Amino acid sequence: MEFDICFMNVHFIAIGGSAMHNLALALHHKGYKVTGSDDTIFEPSKSRLEAKGLLPEIFGWYPEKISNSLDAIVLGMHAKEDNPELLKAQELGLKIYSYPEFLYEQSKHKTRVVIGGSHGKTTITSMILHVMHYHDRAVDYMVGAQLEGFDVMVKLTETNDFIVLEGDEYLSSPIDRRPKFHLYKPNIALLSGIAWDHINVFPTYENYVEQFSIFVDSIVKGGSINYNEEDPEVKRVVEASENTIRKIAYKTPEYTVENGQTLLETPEGELPIEVFGKHNLNNLAGAKWICQHMGIDEDDFYEAISTFKGASKRLEKIAESKNSVAYKDFAHSPSKVEATTNAVKEQYQNRTLVACLELHTYSSLNAEFLKEYKGALDAADIAVVFYSPHAVEIKKLEEVTHEQIANAFQRDDLIIYTNPDDFKDFLFSQNFDNKALLLMSSGNYGGLDFDAVKGLVG
Repeated sequence: MEFDICFMNVHFIAIGGSAMHNLALALHHKGYKVTGSDDTIFEPSKSRLEAKGLLPEIFGWYPEKISNSLDAIVLGMHAKEDNPELLKAQELGLKIYSYPEFLYEQSKHKTRVVIGGSHGKTTITSMILHVMHYHDRAVDYMVGAQLEGFDVMVKLTETNDFIVLEGDEYLSSPIDRRPKFHLYKPNIALLSGIAWDHINVFPTYENYVEQFSIFVDSIVKGGSINYNEEDPEVKRVVEASENTIRKIAYKTPEYTVENGQTLLETPEGELPIEVFGKHNLNNLAGAKWICQHMGIDEDDFYEAISTFKGASKRLEKIAESKNSVAYKDFAHSPSKVEATTNAVKEQYQNRTLVACLELHTYSSLNAEFLKEYKGALDAADIAVVFYSPHAVEIKKLEEVTHEQIANAFQRDDLIIYTNPDDFKDFLFSQNFDNKALLLMSSGNYGGLDFDAVKGLVG
């Protein structure tokens, strides 16, 4: 189906999701007629849709919104298989796209650059877009975080040659159980790392790794992949692929840390950069390769990357004083927790690192998966784990015990809290003089006031 801007009429089922509402805004900006439904919409999606006249007048599902006048339906993950609007669309034989399918349709005549991996993909995508923006190179894109200097998370045009896509391995839609990144068919790809995640969807490690093999095989013939050769599983998967593509390895560049400042070794000498940690330097090496494929030479890359401050929610500095600092990070999977903890300790070697992790996701609260966290907090001087038994209950998981968590992390001095008030009391009783505080979670520790935390350190 070729899209014609003159008549394209698209309806979004579950328009309020982070990804979905950004795609809806991008199509509206492109000139399409966009409508949508959802049973609930939270901020910031609500205000952003409202500002463009795309917020549904009434929340809920209304089959009467579905008619033959629609050219396409975009189906979000929040909808269920028995959604009344979906059933009506199927009954009418309308074309139903998942989010990634629709993005592919919008970009099939472009050079598609897809960044995949269990970790690092948001940061690498952000680095690439930052460099392109710095040098006034216009590209289409889809990224999973709100980036500084960018108004939208999805940009689609008729004119740009490249589109940069963050390649998520999560499922495409309620009726399409393929991982999103299987549908983009990259010309240029990157694979940053493989560490078991989404265990509710991929119950075994082998099944999870297989998705990355399929991704590598989906790269168009004659295309290329840059891959992190320091990750043994990535190296094995890429090198085992029989796809006729160029395979280009990358690794962490040389760098030093002096007085809390990371200096990157470059052909022109040491370059001070804003991001830090071995994992972020590894991400930077991957981003450099992709930017070079897109026409940015090495010197121009270094000039631009020196001003990159990091992706949203990724190792975000929330407070700093003369001899103390606090960071907040989205890290929750074992590999991310370990990389982030190691990075902050390396950056502030002479300070006591207080690392706090909230076990909040389906995977992290699974008793069987917990053992994957062994050693993840070893770099911290004081290690704290918080989890809410109520969250375990809501997710209908087996109860997780203190003992299971202690055994999983294999750290005798691990501090464990299940009550939000007890965790807050611990935090606010600390003297942060000559300390670094690291708060890792995709939640908020049962209602922690991060502004108050800033007052502890700032």
